[in-house]
Amino acid sequence: MAQMQGVPVLILKEGTERARGRDARENNIMAVRALADAVRTSLGPRGQDKMLVDSLGDVTITNDGATILDEIEVQHPAAKMLVQVAKAQDAETGDGTTTAVVLCGELLKQAMGLISSGVHPTVIISGYRKAVDKASDVLNGMSIDCTLGDRDKLLKVCSTSMASKLIAEAKDFLSPIAVDAVLQITEETSGGIVADIDHIKVEKKEGGSVRDTKLVRGVIIDKEIVHSEMPRRMSGAKIALINASMEVEKTEMDAEIRITDPEQMKAFLDEEQRMLKKISDKVKTIGANVVFAQKGIDDKVQHYLAKENIIAVRRIKKSDMEALARATGGRVVSSIDHLTEQDLGICDLVEERKVGNDKMVFVEGCKDPKTVSVLIRGGTERVVDEADRAFHDAVSVVRDAVEDGKVVAGGGAPEIEVASQLREFASSLKGREQIAVNKFADAIEIIPKTLAENAGHDPIDVLVALRSEHGLGKNTMGVDILSGKAKEMMKSGVLEPLRVKTHAIRSATEAASLILRIDDVIASKRSAAPPGGPGMGGMPPGMGGMGGMPPGMM
Repeated sequence: MAQMQGVPVLILKEGTERARGRDARENNIMAVRALADAVRTSLGPRGQDKMLVDSLGDVTITNDGATILDEIEVQHPAAKMLVQVAKAQDAETGDGTTTAVVLCGELLKQAMGLISSGVHPTVIISGYRKAVDKASDVLNGMSIDCTLGDRDKLLKVCSTSMASKLIAEAKDFLSPIAVDAVLQITEETSGGIVADIDHIKVEKKEGGSVRDTKLVRGVIIDKEIVHSEMPRRMSGAKIALINASMEVEKTEMDAEIRITDPEQMKAFLDEEQRMLKKISDKVKTIGANVVFAQKGIDDKVQHYLAKENIIAVRRIKKSDMEALARATGGRVVSSIDHLTEQDLGICDLVEERKVGNDKMVFVEGCKDPKTVSVLIRGGTERVVDEADRAFHDAVSVVRDAVEDGKVVAGGGAPEIEVASQLREFASSLKGREQIAVNKFADAIEIIPKTLAENAGHDPIDVLVALRSEHGLGKNTMGVDILSGKAKEMMKSGVLEPLRVKTHAIRSATEAASLILRIDDVIASKRSAAPPGGPGMGGMPPGMGGMGGMPPGMM
């Protein structure tokens, strides 16, 4: 509502809620801080887990920031931005989601104190942006090289990522699997090193323990061999990949065949059988002894293939067919008639094995496969799911380290060093931006403080000890969660990819800046569904009785 010459003028629809100025900003910041505080206790090796129960009663137990924020149903619009930060961090780096969320909440907390002191949000945002650029320079300066041959560093990066997960006790077993998987699918291109982790196929099966997890240099297909008389194991496999139906094609329109003579009936059935026999003969002629079909395989074709000791698996997903082609060097063909010996893929072994209560087909021994598979095991569904999330984070950080070739010390060391250098940098600035940069330095120290707090140590004592060590030029000193003292992180094997740190700081600052710029929140009232009778429940709001039409349009 606005006043013009004493007459009230309605601008917004009736029922619209509006918050302006300081109220709007404080409301948004409080919502973000509440969400950041909810995930803060899950940060670090001693972080706690969250039990998330959805509307259907399904339970998820995790300390992965992206999963927590994805599972909970956030309603506040500003808090939803924090969820987007976590998703962007997870998509870009695969790890560091909790760090980004906690840092965003702390940046807004520090900014709120400045705003209360009369500092304009634009000045704070400007100071934060300068601080981010400086932080990136500091992180680059303290990073060390990590090449494809630095297996030891890659294992440490992987182990650091898994240290905070539910399956941390198995990190020494799983880390080599994750590193080997990434190194196998890594390719050197003109644009640099590329490690597309989508080429690491993960299959999950309950049963056994996490230590029964296995890396297969090939592909695992969650299907079973179609015919009971086919062999269950094939050494020296020559594989045909067929994206065509191995059946007699049905007509696309209704057709009627009138048969007046038993001989005609016999000829009709003989011709159908001949066509099916031709399909199996074609497979045998080109020398294939294993067939993977994306579509169906007729029962008679299965019988003919079984007589020739040829293994067949049907109805395989398109993504699995592409993985088989990358692993075996074969080519997916769309017509049986066009199948040639050059299209066949090769591997040492194709075997059906029982995993848990299910049967799976293992394609192993591929020559330099560019697709690998990992079979993740665990005692319960919850453990398997959390192991899957931890393994995804592990291969993501190895990917980051391999592609960028840079890693930094972990354990809060980068944040303390950034804070130390930002305070020096702030003294070179003029005006109120200097205060904003100093507040940014205070905010980024929330990471080592939280690591110490979650491990049961006094955060102030830890922070004072770290600042003292970094003041002496020891920029890789971080939090030792066991003793609560400062410890050399490089020697302790606590390493993180540079990309994870820089992206977390940058995305957290961008989200905080976006929220600080908001000074007016206008929320329209949600339209209620019409109280219609049976069959009216699905009508969209505003459609009942044309209530949504503007005046004068009826």
